[in-house]
Amino acid sequence: MSTGIVIAKCRKIYLKTMKIRLILLAFAIASSNILFAQVTPKPVEGLEIGNIAPDLKFKDPQGKEIALSSLRGKIVLIDFWASWCMPCRMENPNVVTAYNKYNKLKFKNNAKGFEIYGVSLDRDQANWVKAIEQDKLVWKSNVSDLKFWQSDAARIYQVQAIPTNWLINEKGIIIAKSLRGPTLEAELDKLLVN
Repeated sequence: MSTGIVIAKCRKIYLKTMKIRLILLAFAIASSNILFAQVTPKPVEGLEIGNIAPDLKFKDPQGKEIALSSLRGKIVLIDFWASWCMPCRMENPNVVTAYNKYNKLKFKNNAKGFEIYGVSLDRDQANWVKAIEQDKLVWKSNVSDLKFWQSDAARIYQVQAIPTNWLINEKGIIIAKSLRGPTLEAELDKLLVN
């Protein structure tokens, strides 16, 4: 066998070997990208920032059940309060101002406005309805189970004092909590489309 034929066969074997090595290297790189890729964990239900807010479903003053999840697609303030709570009543003008200012505005991520899911820890419907009217709480999602501190919503959200609140994004994920006074508007300003 001539030297030229041997060299040609060696070259052919070498090229096949290199081709196999390149295929194996490409596979190894692809596998490592899959193994070491930055995976964003799916949010879990909870009460901390980054968690999915637990769903609530309670009746409004007319007896219609309203689920928190029915407001998905909007920025929502879950606001715990009561007619008998003076700090709540003093905070309500700030909440009303924020609602009137931001309700129809455009937010990032195509969120369709700002809503309030007002959860009352009242036990007397007449007092609750009267406070809604007096404080001009015009949003449609004013709800309560009229169980006072034994409210299922208060238990689910581990409410120890009122007023308290959670701000959730259009996907139902908690993005802020315990916003009072100007901090609510400051947080909403961050979410507006520029």
